[in-house]
Amino acid sequence: MFTCTGYGARSADARLAPLAIVRRDPGPDDVEIEILYCGVCHSDLHTARNEWGGTLYPSVPGHEIVGRVKRVGAAVTSFKIGDAVGVGCIVDSCRTCPSCQAGLEQYCLNGMVGTYNGPDKVLGGHTFGGYSGAIVVDKAYVLRVPDGLDLAAAAPLLCAGITTYSPLRHWKVGPGQRVGIVGLGGLGHMGVKLASALGAHVVMFTTSASKVEDARRLGAHEVVLSRDPAAMAAERGRFDFILDCVAAEHDINAYLALLKVDGALVQVGAPEKPLPVHVFSLIPQRRTFAGSMIGGIAETQEMLDFCAAHAITSDIEMIRMDEINEAYERMLKSDVKYRFVIDMASLPTAA
Repeated sequence: MFTCTGYGARSADARLAPLAIVRRDPGPDDVEIEILYCGVCHSDLHTARNEWGGTLYPSVPGHEIVGRVKRVGAAVTSFKIGDAVGVGCIVDSCRTCPSCQAGLEQYCLNGMVGTYNGPDKVLGGHTFGGYSGAIVVDKAYVLRVPDGLDLAAAAPLLCAGITTYSPLRHWKVGPGQRVGIVGLGGLGHMGVKLASALGAHVVMFTTSASKVEDARRLGAHEVVLSRDPAAMAAERGRFDFILDCVAAEHDINAYLALLKVDGALVQVGAPEKPLPVHVFSLIPQRRTFAGSMIGGIAETQEMLDFCAAHAITSDIEMIRMDEINEAYERMLKSDVKYRFVIDMASLPTAA
């Protein structure tokens, strides 16, 4: 075992601060990673503040991790010291259930192990995430970051990227389809980039006129102001697929009405309160309302390779580690374009 510096919360109402955490020495199948950058996901804030319940303290968030291999176990041949690698939201799963066998570790029937706040099967206790200097992960859950991707801007691909890519691929989004992206934030801006690169005709729905130009810059072919009833009415029944990235209360039925026969609306944003769905938003046109989360390991690697081939990364704002508490408050106000990334070189010494 070795000790490294982490940055986390000791309770739900505590500010994040330096603390010492213990990592395991690499076993035969393990990869030790020096963390260079870590993206900031809204899930980090929810967990640190116990807003979803069940947070284990001290809590060290972070599951958009990019770094370089520092040590490898004796049985590791797929990675070598110095390789650029990533770790997303999963660091282990049962590996034997039907979901794991199908490459859907994110839906492990026995419970995937989250990069933070999951059960640590080796050391006991719970896992600590990427707001830290180093992490040790089984090689099966380590991703290769392709050459050509900016490492800092690639970090959010490990959550925001795969969260939007996975449903786009599962529902076979591509050329000839009219695709809506709802909400231009950390998830939505990746959804626009990826859907456009997949060849779809992309329409961004936003409540903010100030985001119209940005949506077009990111790859949207059209932008609809969702507060405009006439503009929304003009889009009824025109969409094959809609990806809803909004994590706040909103009228989901207004977007279901935009789907064609057999169209699908997939929710990836996670509002705090339930979204009422009127059954007649679905029945008359055989529409589907579904949910999706991250992808499995193979699909995440596919996404990284796709992003490298299409020169796609996240739009980021780099911050120091000691700016994380302020970044959380700004994130609550949507005051970021479009993902904070922590430069881990700024990580202070643990108290």
